[in-house]
Amino acid sequence: MSEETTSVHYINYLQLDKVLDAQHLISDIKGKAAHEEMLFIIIHQTYELWFKQILHEIQSVMDLFETDKIDESSVGVVVRRMDRVNKIMTTLVGQLDILETMTSLDFLDFRDHLSPASGFQSHQFRKLEVMLGLKIKKRHQLGGCPYHSQFEGEKKEEILNLEESDSLLALAEKWLERIPFLNMEEFDFSKKYEEAVNEMLEKEIAGIKSANLTEQDKALRIRMIDENRKYFERVLDEKEHNKAMQEGETALSYKATMSALLINLYRDEPILHLPYQLLRSLVEMDHKIAAWRFRHVQMVEKMLGQKIGTGGSSGQGYLKQTVDKHKLFTDLANISTLMISRSYLPELPKNIKDTLGFNYKK
Repeated sequence: MSEETTSVHYINYLQLDKVLDAQHLISDIKGKAAHEEMLFIIIHQTYELWFKQILHEIQSVMDLFETDKIDESSVGVVVRRMDRVNKIMTTLVGQLDILETMTSLDFLDFRDHLSPASGFQSHQFRKLEVMLGLKIKKRHQLGGCPYHSQFEGEKKEEILNLEESDSLLALAEKWLERIPFLNMEEFDFSKKYEEAVNEMLEKEIAGIKSANLTEQDKALRIRMIDENRKYFERVLDEKEHNKAMQEGETALSYKATMSALLINLYRDEPILHLPYQLLRSLVEMDHKIAAWRFRHVQMVEKMLGQKIGTGGSSGQGYLKQTVDKHKLFTDLANISTLMISRSYLPELPKNIKDTLGFNYKK
């Protein structure tokens, strides 16, 4: 008996009949087709396809983070998938260049037909935001209404369930808190780091005092260094850090912050290469999403000026407020403020360097 083989045709595998028959111009249905509406539809459909891929990657990353232990190979997988997400986000920003080939007059040929539809109603993008950590308390609300009021049925239920679940931000924080490097024998990282910071600041002050500057300039510069010292002291003091969390000045826990700081400072140690890349990828994603929002603001300004959005929002005004307010991984980005040069970096004991160099023996 011969085995019957089946062949998959390109058109059927990609279901192109469905995909290519999904562009229906409202302006055509209304009696006067607007040429630019085809571009508008295809760009936004493409966005939704890319959102689907991003959600696929982010969910897989969150599944890995939810395990009790993330081994080295899993961190490598997370880094690669986050890198893919960031490359997709670069593409999403670039697509606006194509959309901006449509002029304001071109858009007005069919814009009136779109109301009350709005990009704010993108369930996939709202889902992505919540999965990353943009819960309702952190959001800039549209017209005072909760964002999920745009959805009904299963879509609304899915969003509300995500609101109650751990986000990628929360899972990354828990991962940082579990990293064991802060409690290394013979090496108190926080204490050694504080000593290095004080040595660095005292040297800077000594340099200012011996410089050819007016007494007024010297006093000003020393006062600036003292302010920096206060910032370092606040971050290193767990009680002060917790107070800052209560007041909403920071969101990342003290332990997670110290772990992120250690990873950033000792990134050259082999075992910290991938954790460092992971932290960078999270910050990069945050910046790329903000860049996409900002480019969207610019486009709306060109197209609509101060006009109200089709969904009833304040158009560019609403979008502008989301650019910075909706960033999520700011605390990880702010670790850069705590960086000190390698010349001041506390030297690790040999046994700890061996541990961080994959030479660990039980």
